[in-house]
Amino acid sequence: MTSPHKFLNPEGWVPAKGYANGMLAEGRTVYTGGLVGWNGQQKFEHADLAGQFEQTLQNIVAVLAEAGAEPEHLVRLTWYITDKSEYLASLKEIGAAYRRVIGRHFPSMAVVQVSALIEDAAKVEIEATAVIPSE
Repeated sequence: MTSPHKFLNPEGWVPAKGYANGMLAEGRTVYTGGLVGWNGQQKFEHADLAGQFEQTLQNIVAVLAEAGAEPEHLVRLTWYITDKSEYLASLKEIGAAYRRVIGRHFPSMAVVQVSALIEDAAKVEIEATAVIPSE
């Protein structure tokens, strides 16, 4: 999968690992709301962070598909997590889930720890921005 967008890394900077410092994109923009790791019927099938993370990514891909967008069109992901320790302990599983759902496309990302999410059972919420290239 090749991104149609330009990854930005200032000259002399060490490349970011697992995300992009910035992205240059042109086209139609898709913004998701904050999506959590429940299924389409708003039921949580996983209690663990890695399972919820994978479902959240699948939800993002489903919303993107409604606009005709693909994972490689993602230019930004903002993750909100409730437990930094669980996140750090789950990095291997989270990375594997990311590659299964999104592939090896790493847009600009931020991970923010929050005290809680509105859905009590949610351990992660992600907002996504994608840009579908102009034809």
